[in-house]
Amino acid sequence: MPHEDHASSPVGTLIIIGGHEDKDGRKTILREVARRVGKDGNLAVTTVASHEPEGYFEGYQKAFGDLGLDGRLVELPIASRLEASDEAKVRLLGDARGVFFTGGDQLKITSQIGDTPVYCGIEALYRRGGVIAGTSAGASALCETMLVRGSGDESYRIGDLDMAPGLGLIKDVIIDQHFAERGRMGRLLGAVAQNPRVLGIGIDEDTAIVVERGTSFRVLGSGAVYVVDGSGVTHSNIAEERKDRPLSIYDVKLHVLSHGDAFDLRERRPGEVSRQEAVEVQVKEAEAREAEAKER
Repeated sequence: MPHEDHASSPVGTLIIIGGHEDKDGRKTILREVARRVGKDGNLAVTTVASHEPEGYFEGYQKAFGDLGLDGRLVELPIASRLEASDEAKVRLLGDARGVFFTGGDQLKITSQIGDTPVYCGIEALYRRGGVIAGTSAGASALCETMLVRGSGDESYRIGDLDMAPGLGLIKDVIIDQHFAERGRMGRLLGAVAQNPRVLGIGIDEDTAIVVERGTSFRVLGSGAVYVVDGSGVTHSNIAEERKDRPLSIYDVKLHVLSHGDAFDLRERRPGEVSRQEAVEVQVKEAEAREAEAKER
């Protein structure tokens, strides 16, 4: 869906959230979204993923309003693919500094806006340095290939997985969300077994990865991020066995990261946060605590 000449050199930021981010307490993840949007930018919130969008925008309106975006939060409702060609909605994106995809069904996102003027507006915003955030289904949809469905409560069975093209704002990874809470390690391993070229990234609830320029990310939030690297796999039975057989796969590498940890997507290695980045994180956390105290 992305245009290759543009998507190959992203300059913006992705904030990819595992779902159920805190909206009432410290709001660590939403606070980072608001900080990236800035004091003079607008944030467009779209509920395109939801089958029942009523109330979704209002919830984020209150949370982001508490963070200083009140009056600069705009709703981007898209109820049909036809609406994704509406000139007024495209102009709205031209005035935005960021876009936030709420949860629901990732297929609704791609089928409604993929390769439409609204999608082109989102891609252009990302190219000019904007922030694109997505939670739950909105997280999965940001990938080139997205995981749509598959059992998460038992060992992965070959064939028990559906994937589809995503929005393509981040390459060579596949994202799963609500990760530890819904026991999704098996299905992420299944996705990586199908194509070990891609990194599997599982994100817990109230946890996010902040992806800079498509090359590295930092973990934010109260949970963990699991990175499954299949580049060294020596065997799997995914192409040989019946669809009801459990997956076997050898020599998979797993990294488990938490708040403040960094990961280099090019080197496929955890990376230490630089001293400057560490100081910036400490400053932001101090500012967040101060802001939280004022809100009480």
